[in-house]
Amino acid sequence: MKNLTLKQLRYFEALARHGHFGHAAAVCSITQPALSVQIKDLEETLGATLFERSARQVRLTTLGEEFAERVRDILRAVDELGDLARASQDELAGRLRMGVIPTVAPYLLPTLISELSKTHTELDIYLRETITPNLIEELSRGRLDAAIVALPVSEPSFTEVELFKENFVLVRPMADQNKPTPDRDALREMRLLLLEEGHCFRDQALSFCNIQSALPREMLEGSSLSTLVQMVSVGIGVTLIPEMALSVERRSAAVSVARFKEPQPSRTIGMIWRKTSPMAKQLLQLSQVVRQSAEFLYLSSDNMPKAGMR
Repeated sequence: MKNLTLKQLRYFEALARHGHFGHAAAVCSITQPALSVQIKDLEETLGATLFERSARQVRLTTLGEEFAERVRDILRAVDELGDLARASQDELAGRLRMGVIPTVAPYLLPTLISELSKTHTELDIYLRETITPNLIEELSRGRLDAAIVALPVSEPSFTEVELFKENFVLVRPMADQNKPTPDRDALREMRLLLLEEGHCFRDQALSFCNIQSALPREMLEGSSLSTLVQMVSVGIGVTLIPEMALSVERRSAAVSVARFKEPQPSRTIGMIWRKTSPMAKQLLQLSQVVRQSAEFLYLSSDNMPKAGMR
């Protein structure tokens, strides 16, 4: 049997993950026919079929499922060889794959990337914005080095480092700006706009309002905080957003903002990485930069109801 190549394994993993030749080829930066040839060669080398092919979908065979788990372990180990080399350096340098949840990414990343470009010029950072379950999976499989998420994630294999805490605020139409701030009981009776399923911020908002996860008829969903705030601006309902988002979202929407009475709803944002990562020292260093960027973001926001970071 011919030797398997690392390139073939990476192509196989991409196809197993996406279940589509075109999407996998795009991720691998090759043409779809070239990917097909590599997968065919791999199957011929193994003497077994790894994928069931149909006109619309590509599925792993039973052998393919088992093969995929082994391949992911191999690729993770190979990637960690590069991590070992980077870990030997005192400073952050080289390629870093960072994941960020959508309710943090648009607001923190501009400040963070600007700071990193000044202080860590040798760092080549790759960013991935997606919901927490996806980040946890990709971090576990070695496709990411670290992620910025809401804590806790309660994964025994991850290190969790707290970055900052922030409160949630109520966003209402301008016509409601002089009305008393509703408590959580009153909020349950209002038309509440929430992020769609999968966002941890949705669950946090529901928890504050003491509402079950099933969406009542009077509630509406949106795909982003920007969408929710725009819907509020035209009088469709009210929503909760984290303080970090205020300075950006109020620029293009005429809305009023109110702070809840104590105890205010809040969340803890942190950074996570695998406990086995050779880059733990560098990632801890990076967490300090992220924390400082968040502090700067809050201090420089002049249109935010002040509470300060905790």
